[in-house]
Amino acid sequence: MKSKRQFLSNPLEKRSSGLLLHISSLPSPHGVGDLGKKAIEFLDFLQKADQTWWQMVPLGPTGASHSPYQAISAFAGNPLFIDLESLRNDGLLNHSDLEGFPLPKTGKTEYHQAWQFKKERLRKAFSTFEFQKKGEHDAFEKFCVSQAFWLDDFALFCALKGKHRGAAWTEWESPYRHRHSNSLKNAMRTLEFSVRYHQFLQYKFFTQWRKFKKASAERGVSLIGDVPIFVSHDSADVWAHQDLFWLDASGKPSSVAGCPPDYFSSTGQRWGNPLYRWEQMKATHYKWWIQRFNVLFELVDAARLDHFIGFYNYWRIPAQHRTAENGSWIKGPGEGFFKEVFKRCGRLPLIAEDLGAVTPEVSALRDKLKIPGMRVLQFAFDGNHSNPYLPHNHVVNSVVYTGTHDNDTTVGWFEKLKTDEKERVLNYLQTDGHEIHWKMITLGLSSVANLSVFPVQDLLGLESHARLNTPGTTYGNWTWRLDPRALTPHLAKRLAKLTRVYHRGRVQ
Repeated sequence: MKSKRQFLSNPLEKRSSGLLLHISSLPSPHGVGDLGKKAIEFLDFLQKADQTWWQMVPLGPTGASHSPYQAISAFAGNPLFIDLESLRNDGLLNHSDLEGFPLPKTGKTEYHQAWQFKKERLRKAFSTFEFQKKGEHDAFEKFCVSQAFWLDDFALFCALKGKHRGAAWTEWESPYRHRHSNSLKNAMRTLEFSVRYHQFLQYKFFTQWRKFKKASAERGVSLIGDVPIFVSHDSADVWAHQDLFWLDASGKPSSVAGCPPDYFSSTGQRWGNPLYRWEQMKATHYKWWIQRFNVLFELVDAARLDHFIGFYNYWRIPAQHRTAENGSWIKGPGEGFFKEVFKRCGRLPLIAEDLGAVTPEVSALRDKLKIPGMRVLQFAFDGNHSNPYLPHNHVVNSVVYTGTHDNDTTVGWFEKLKTDEKERVLNYLQTDGHEIHWKMITLGLSSVANLSVFPVQDLLGLESHARLNTPGTTYGNWTWRLDPRALTPHLAKRLAKLTRVYHRGRVQ
């Protein structure tokens, strides 16, 4: 793996636009979106609509809440996204293996059913792969060696989790919990089949992703990934690097991450992620972060840096507190962190998710680093003419969104506005409210911001039922899925025409 990349120019500095859609939201025959035909069809739609970017949320394997921001690894890909048809084409499954998925009761993502169905097929594919002992085995072994710095711990973590029936690592026996060397070596030997199975899943995910990324490049579409600032406590990362996190003697967090009361929640958000020991990370020249960025940028062309504020200062909540109200601000790693990252990784194309409690100091850090911030149009109409989210206050080095994965859809948002707020929107847009989603998309495209991004739900004019996530809630999120008939040639043509009007097309 390359330790440093040379970006001849920052692709985020070009005037362009794109759509926000997570892989899980794609249509598919097996309950959850994947890297199969529908992903390629969406790339085709983006090309026809003259869009430059496809933005998605984090790609890691998720836990019980299915939140991509609570993944069990900061490096691994989600096995749910593996396309079974590609495994059949590889000779690892039969045609009959792809049939028999129970018809979903709703149009939503069926995580449990999807995993139960796919798990059997993935295990069969691995058994076939091991039995063959030919073909891709050299490539598989090469992958395992090149990714060993994270893959070995991740695969063993998954194998041990299976051995302990899914229990959190803090509930394992002490030798496993505290990573005694001899115990881990014995586990690698006794659980070898399970370890190789999880390595195989990652090999197939990364192999399929490389083909998908090649297809996106051929269509002139670039990919925007997402870097959650924090990681899940019950993750391979925390288990393998306990010295890098604030944990007590039992391995549980002594304090956790979140954010203070804000627009989204009157009691703040208690995310529950363990906090970094930044001084310890600095002593390693931020090695874990460097590795993390290097792996991600093998998959994507740019990345949204989640909770950018946390790199300047972060909200620390005592672990025993059930809400985020009584936290305190703690100094983050600041400019020195980014200098080290850019020194070792190259000048990465990043987007700062700078929403929430943005202070002048946070903005100054973002601007000094020349990282574009976010301008969300749904936050613009509070009556304050100096509101930074109003388009007449936008700056060139920024990314404008109608809304994000954390917002209601534009139609749902508009319907819920109070009378005075709605009036401000209508006056600013000079509209009667007809096709409000198109009016807001047009407003974003007309902004001076270099990049405009819109959730697919807004392009389709969907109401609140299509919302992807509601911050501060645990269940019922991340389940919206795209109707396979929704993205029509007419819609692509309309978006392409509007995109070119505001000089955001790929070829002008």
